[in-house]
Amino acid sequence: MMYYDHFVIPFLVGTVFMFAVIVWKWGRWLWLLPGEDKRAVGRGIFTAATLRALWEVVCESLLHRKIFRVNPLLGFMHMSLAFGWFLLIAVGWVEAAAVLGGGTPLHAHVFFRYFGPEGEAGWNPFAFVMDLLLLLVLSGVMLAWFKRMRSRALGMRKTTRHVLVDRVALTALWLIFPLRLTAESFTAAIKHNGGFLTGSLGDLIASGMSASAVADLNAAAWWAYSFALAAFFIAMPFSRYMHIFTEVPLIFLRRYRLRSGPREKSYDNFQIQACSRCGICLDPCQLQRDLGINNVQSVYFLRDRRYGKLTDEVLGNCLMCGLCEARCPVGIELNVLRLNSRQKRVDSPALMRYDYLKGLDRSSGRGKVGYFAGCMTLLTPATLRAMERVFAAAGEDVWWADRDGGSCCGRPLKLSGEVTAAERIMEHNKELFRRHGITTLVTSCPICLKVFREDYALEGIEVLHHTEYMLRLVREGRLRVDAAPASFTYHDPCELGRGSGIYEQPRELIRMAGRLEEPAHNRSEALCCGSSLADTVIDDGQQVRIGRAMTAELEATGAETIVTACPLCKKAIVRNASVRVVDIAQVVAEHLYAADGVPAAASAGLRSGTGAAAGV
Repeated sequence: MMYYDHFVIPFLVGTVFMFAVIVWKWGRWLWLLPGEDKRAVGRGIFTAATLRALWEVVCESLLHRKIFRVNPLLGFMHMSLAFGWFLLIAVGWVEAAAVLGGGTPLHAHVFFRYFGPEGEAGWNPFAFVMDLLLLLVLSGVMLAWFKRMRSRALGMRKTTRHVLVDRVALTALWLIFPLRLTAESFTAAIKHNGGFLTGSLGDLIASGMSASAVADLNAAAWWAYSFALAAFFIAMPFSRYMHIFTEVPLIFLRRYRLRSGPREKSYDNFQIQACSRCGICLDPCQLQRDLGINNVQSVYFLRDRRYGKLTDEVLGNCLMCGLCEARCPVGIELNVLRLNSRQKRVDSPALMRYDYLKGLDRSSGRGKVGYFAGCMTLLTPATLRAMERVFAAAGEDVWWADRDGGSCCGRPLKLSGEVTAAERIMEHNKELFRRHGITTLVTSCPICLKVFREDYALEGIEVLHHTEYMLRLVREGRLRVDAAPASFTYHDPCELGRGSGIYEQPRELIRMAGRLEEPAHNRSEALCCGSSLADTVIDDGQQVRIGRAMTAELEATGAETIVTACPLCKKAIVRNASVRVVDIAQVVAEHLYAADGVPAAASAGLRSGTGAAAGV
């Protein structure tokens, strides 16, 4: 039996078109992968990484576990649409194979109620399960409708603004399942083969219409359902819904250790088109919350880069604080993609000179431990003095890389997109470190820490933030920190917390010195200070407004002293605070006791000054 009617044509055309475009896109992206990435795929494909990827596909692509953790109602909405539709296809396939036979064509499975046999007396378990699954998906559709009209009711301040192709695909998706319910209900009125939902509606239709009217509307409903499927399938590869077929290979490639880098490459396409534009990245953005800027967030950056419409404003207006990346349910490397987009626009090696690097070795001292203060630490001398006291108290011989000035770590240039210039500076510094034979490199700047660990490849040199280093000295018994009746609150710097995963070490040090009061947003949810070197668009006044909102949260704890572990954050907080602001090195130095019991801070004069600007 052919199981054919003309209304299946739109569905078949849409299906063939969709898979042809997807195969072409996948094939092109994979073909253009660098050789190193292809070899990584070859090494990983027959390992446990593939099994872990399969499990992640179930948990994230179907069940949307990460969205559930952020917002359970949104998680249910996404899960009901993704997992519900998947089960409709899977169970429908089993039902069609069981009833019509295993060799039936694709469209007979999709339009089974139309092509299937008349209903029989008694309970039909397949019809019941299919109606239950259809009801699950319809609940997700209704939530999606409601979210578009009343986003705050679902816990979102804003929803994503869509381009035309997104709106076409979204409209078609919203129509697919109500039209399926309508078509199956009309068929149930004729064949009595529906479940508890479609069967009940079918009985209601049959009781209120003539047989000829039901037959005409039945045909029209199936045509409408087929056209809705075709419209969605044709628009899908060019819309945000391409994520349905892109997130899956992305998960596998990521498990095989593929990553985006400082320069654009083919793998980036899997990340960019895996974005569902769910809008979860919008609410955490401080540009939106504190400045009312609503068109530059990561969802719009990815959208505009995908369609070749990226502007300097969207590209450059980002704090790169990582709040959106921490929330992204797909795990897209948002900051890396933004950086390599900047590199493509501004990097011009032919115009750059590097003669100034000659003679920049202003280092002093000798020791296996090297200290790289960084540009911003040199602008907060109280931190530098505190570290001098810590080194002296521990009896550490130190090689000072830049106490009297020197080369930048290179990350600020990298953040602006000048990757070639950054790489030249990095090579200069690497040679400097090797020449002086250090085995441990300590820095007080999280910006320096991140670039040293991720981009320098310092073989044989351990890189530590000064919080990690000071805690190690305490645990080894080389320093003693005593508590005082004082209260502190701690601000997690973006590059140190979300960027490098260092959360507990500074807190452990602070608790040794006094009582720690946590702000409303902390650890991975901590707010940015606003003075990020990454944002090339907002002005100083806008930075202050962001910093003021963040500082108000810290002061709301009632703590006597605000502590941070980043010189840039410290300067930003000082501008807005009415209480004392210090680096964590100052806390440790002020609460050190020498072997004779004399407070080290007292002899060093580290407590001089009070108020917001003291000891900057």
